[in-house]
Amino acid sequence: GLFASRSFASKSIPFSQIDNGLQNWTPHTKLKSWVKQRAEEMKPDFIRFLDGSEEENEDLIQELVRIGTLIKLNEKLRPNSYLARSDPSDVARVEECTVICSKKEIDAGKTNVWRDPTEMRAELKKLFDGCMKGRTMYVMPYSMGPIGSPLAQTGVEITDSAYVAVSMRIMTRMGVEALRAIGSDKFFVPGVHSVGAPLKDSETDSIWPSSKTKWICHFPEDREIWSYGSGYGGNALLGKKCFALRIASVLARDQGWFAEHMLIMGVTNPEGVKKYVAAAFPSQCGKTNFAMLEPTLPGWKVEVIGDDIAWMKFDEEGVLRAVNPEAGFFGVAPGTSMASNPNAMLSLTKNAVFTNVGLTKDGDIWWEGLGERPEGVISWKRRQLAEGNPEPVAHSNSRFTCSASQCPVIDPVWEDPKGVPISAIMFGGRRKTTVPLIYQSFGWDHGTFLGSVTCSETTSAAS
Repeated sequence: GLFASRSFASKSIPFSQIDNGLQNWTPHTKLKSWVKQRAEEMKPDFIRFLDGSEEENEDLIQELVRIGTLIKLNEKLRPNSYLARSDPSDVARVEECTVICSKKEIDAGKTNVWRDPTEMRAELKKLFDGCMKGRTMYVMPYSMGPIGSPLAQTGVEITDSAYVAVSMRIMTRMGVEALRAIGSDKFFVPGVHSVGAPLKDSETDSIWPSSKTKWICHFPEDREIWSYGSGYGGNALLGKKCFALRIASVLARDQGWFAEHMLIMGVTNPEGVKKYVAAAFPSQCGKTNFAMLEPTLPGWKVEVIGDDIAWMKFDEEGVLRAVNPEAGFFGVAPGTSMASNPNAMLSLTKNAVFTNVGLTKDGDIWWEGLGERPEGVISWKRRQLAEGNPEPVAHSNSRFTCSASQCPVIDPVWEDPKGVPISAIMFGGRRKTTVPLIYQSFGWDHGTFLGSVTCSETTSAAS
């Protein structure tokens, strides 16, 4: 009874049975207490402790298909893949509602929005009171980074969105193995997420429940994440930006490592010498395309460790080593094609979830950049677009989600718990004018300065 059996964890239990459920789930006293407190506040009808199994995932997907949140794509064209279309008001990260609730305002950083933690907690207490009525509360233990790696960290997310649960299974190492890593007393980052749409007894659920009120809150000293009102992307998949960048950067500062918005790629020259490079670009500036580059120079090879986030630490010998904390790709769809990124396209041939892209007549996906627009395509707003209609088929921040293991150029050591040695760091962004396309610093000090003053045009990754 130390850890949940798959048969137990794959089933929801009534809220009234939470004590027995927690006892069977984990021996971790602090984790049990935290889950129970949150359940008592949010008042879900049912609770489901997720184990990450294939059977459980299929169960969640079928429920999402039944209520219309997911549409199954053509099995012959896109096996085991699904399309989701969000509410038009919930399509990207909400920067103005994404806040850092550090005790001191200066600790939030100059580019972030700060809120007083006491005031924010009082506001959240009202919002989260009863916010899961009529819903199932999913409890997800997960690991960021290969389980057992000295660079890995564990978290537990509570959510009332099965879409989030299905996505977290792709993007993180979610389930019973992560729960074992947390054990009976290990540290974990607690994250609470709700779409903020409680259901009355007779009320029919929305295809994409969300709330006009949205908050994505980080409490760095307490290592906590609270997210309310959005079911989309980085607002709701709390392992991604919230944990792997925002909370992790505080852990890293306190513990002597780095959590960075960087891709990691392995580059092998014609002589067979391989070096690993990290590169920092903002969202929608080409990290995924760059990480999966197909070199045109004869004899060169590029392989991907990660396309978005790098956790880095100096080892005992002074070598800077990096892991990709994520297990999947959550990439921007428009502009991704066999011409711009064939390896991304080949990663998406099966077992993928697409959000806010177009649906073709034959049950496949389409977005701008995939050649001529097919006749009768249905846009992300669920409208069939006539020929000549200039309205976009896919939202500019529409996404694909797939396992990194499906990428044809995934590096053989991408899950090595030791990480890979970093030989160089690049900084970049999206700029049409003023600066050279590429330039090299005179050394590390000059490079640090250039990285600190690099700026980028705004993109549609955040609303």
